[in-house]
Amino acid sequence: MSEVAIVFREEALFHDTGPFHPERPARLEAILEAFKKHDIHPPILDIESASKEDLLRVHTRAHIETVEKTCRENLDYPDPDTVMGEASWDAALLAAGGAVSACKAVLEGKFKAVFEIMRPPGHHAEPDRAMGFCMFNNVAVAGRWLTDVAGLKRIAIFDFDVHHGNGTQKTFYEDDRVYYVSIHQYPHYPGTGFPEERGKNNTNLNVQMMPGVPAELWHSAMANLILPELKRFTPEFLLISAGFDAHVRDPLGRQNLTEDDFVKITKAVMEVVNGKVVSVLEGGYDLESLGESSVAHYLALSGKI
Repeated sequence: MSEVAIVFREEALFHDTGPFHPERPARLEAILEAFKKHDIHPPILDIESASKEDLLRVHTRAHIETVEKTCRENLDYPDPDTVMGEASWDAALLAAGGAVSACKAVLEGKFKAVFEIMRPPGHHAEPDRAMGFCMFNNVAVAGRWLTDVAGLKRIAIFDFDVHHGNGTQKTFYEDDRVYYVSIHQYPHYPGTGFPEERGKNNTNLNVQMMPGVPAELWHSAMANLILPELKRFTPEFLLISAGFDAHVRDPLGRQNLTEDDFVKITKAVMEVVNGKVVSVLEGGYDLESLGESSVAHYLALSGKI
C-alpha cells in the first residue's frame, strides 16, 4: 500500500502523430528512459480499456462514433492539431481506461497513488469534440467514474499544465461534486480559463499566469489561492492533470518552472487529501525536462523527496 504504481502500455507508442508533431511517442520513451536512468522501477498497474459506458459519462455518442470512424478509416479529424490514425483508437481507450483502472486500484488500497504515463493526453477534449492533441478526456472520464460508479461525493481535479483544461472545465462546470482547479499561462492556447468563471457553488477556479513570470508566483498562488480553496472543499479523492510544459525549457510554454518546482507543487497539493491520488500525464514537449520532471513528480507522489 505504500508504493506508487505507474500506468503504461506500449499501445500508447503506436498512436502515430507524424514525425514533426510535438505530442509524439518519444515523449513516453523519454519518461521511461529517465526512470531507468535513476534506477527507479515502479510497479506497473494492469489496466483495462475504457468501455463505451465509461466514455458516455463525459462524451456524446456522436463524438465517440466520430473518433472511432476517424481512427478506423484513417481519416482527417477537423482539428488539424489532433492527429489520429488506425492505432489511435486503442491508445485512446487505454489512456481513458487506465485512469479509471488507476482510481479503482487506489480505492481498493492496492497503491497509495498511481501516475498514468499514457497518450494521447486528455484535458482539452470537450464532451462533443477532440482538440489540442486530445481525443477523450482521460481525467474527466476517471472523475465521472469516481462520482457516478464509486459514489464519491467530493472529487478535486488539479491541473498544472501550462494550457487551460477547457474540456475538463466544461465537463464539470455545473457539477458541484467535482472541484476543478487550473493554473495556466494566459494568454495562451486555447484562450479559455478566466478567474471570474467559478462554476456551480464555487467549484471551478482558474489562476492565470502571465508569460515569463517567476516560479515564485506559482508557489504564491498555490499557498494563497489554490490550497485554501481545496482544503475548504475537503475532497475525498485527488486527480491531477500533470502537464510539464510550464518547465523553463519547454517549447510550447513561456514559464520558468524546474523539476524542483514540480516537486513543491505536487507535495503541496497532496496535503489536501489523505492518500487517494491519481495523476494523469498531459503535456510536456521538451524530452529531457519531461523525463526528469516526471521522475521528480513520481518521487514526490511516493513521498521519497
